[in-house]
Amino acid sequence: MVRNVLYDRRVWAIRVRLQVEQRSRRLALFNLAIDSKLRGCDLVRLHMRRGRVQDRATVIQQKKTGGPVQFEITEQTRAAIRDWLVSTAPENGQYLFPSRFHDQPHISTRQYARIVHR
Repeated sequence: MVRNVLYDRRVWAIRVRLQVEQRSRRLALFNLAIDSKLRGCDLVRLHMRRGRVQDRATVIQQKKTGGPVQFEITEQTRAAIRDWLVSTAPENGQYLFPSRFHDQPHISTRQYARIVHR
């Protein structure tokens, strides 16, 4: 019980800090990681579909099982993603977290790990 409360407080503190610092990409990544429990390699490959943020998503895992994983996207996460989309405006089928580099379509798992570490 104490461990869950500590975990919840840390998650809350990270979310608040990212909101205060207006780190929309980091907040969207963090919230999606919490909601989906996906590995980084699957998270960075998420695509934009239908031009809006869905309530649920299904992802085919790349590494672990190769099977589908379905998860709910909370309102808090949807709001963070919408804020991120305002600055990036990806088109249908494009990656949700595109790379700055033209030779890479999405951020790398290494870049994702750097973001998480910070």
